Amino acid sequence: MRFRRTGEGTMTVDLHGMYLADAQELLLNWLDHAAPEITELRVIHGSNQGTVLKELVRSGLKHHRIAAVLPTLNPGETWVLLKRR
Repeated sequence: MRFRRTGEGTMTVDLHGMYLADAQELLLNWLDHAAPEITELRVIHGSNQGTVLKELVRSGLKHHRIAAVLPTLNPGETWVLLKRR
């Protein structure tokens, strides 16, 4: 399963092995239907086999629920903070 709840108000998604278009569709669909109490999304995109997914999450993903995109010290993950509905 790509999405899992990792704490109160926090979800994690693993995009390893996905194509850019598929990852974008998955994330946008999830953002459209995410529960209102979810305020943080930890996106694991990897960094060893290229940066296409990392660039999607960090600069190419646009959605009205996204409040901020925060790079972490781990180059293979990004935190996305969500606005409450």
